[in-house]
Amino acid sequence: MSARPRTPVHHTLVIETASEACSVALFEGDALLAHEHAVLGRGHAERLVPMIADLPDRGRAGRICVSRGPGSFTGVRIGIAAARALGLAWGAEVLGYPTLALVAAMARSEHPAEPVTVCMTGGHGEWFVADFGPDGEAEGPLASLVPEAAARREAHRVLAGSRARDLAHARGEKDHVALDLLPDASAFHALPPALLTREVGAIYGRAPDATPQFPQAAGGERR
Repeated sequence: MSARPRTPVHHTLVIETASEACSVALFEGDALLAHEHAVLGRGHAERLVPMIADLPDRGRAGRICVSRGPGSFTGVRIGIAAARALGLAWGAEVLGYPTLALVAAMARSEHPAEPVTVCMTGGHGEWFVADFGPDGEAEGPLASLVPEAAARREAHRVLAGSRARDLAHARGEKDHVALDLLPDASAFHALPPALLTREVGAIYGRAPDATPQFPQAAGGERR
């Protein structure tokens, strides 16, 4: 009988499937070892496992971090199911993170020390909107709003996400910086550790299925 492959305990596999993009990344500490990012629209279920298998050691890791959304209902469920299955197979720790927080972290890499308003495509014609401080922490609750309501709410100068340009146009303010971003697993190292949680259920973002955005923080999880 062949020996069971050893799990690299210091490796972290990141799975991001909450938007039209599908991405995976493998880290050792904060060092990015490999990643893949593809804008699919649909078909995450067919692409995700092969993308993981193409990573070093077939993506095997002692910790798996997965996007909880909000975003594509199907995409989020696919990512969470894969993370749970691999966690069970590898004996790995499985943690979740909010998708919009990852987008905010990506924006901060271009505009350090600035707060960010993230605006992403939601369901039923609405947009998911959330504000994040310079430290990457959420400044308030996640909202799912029709575009007109999203345009009327307060927003930071830096806007990021798949609907950032639309939000800037709707607000009509010329001083906005709009970053057209889709969540990418390779930016995981910039996510505040306090936002990782052992709760890996989906964040839906819309009532009546909405769940708290940042429950049960894992607190001090290693990076």
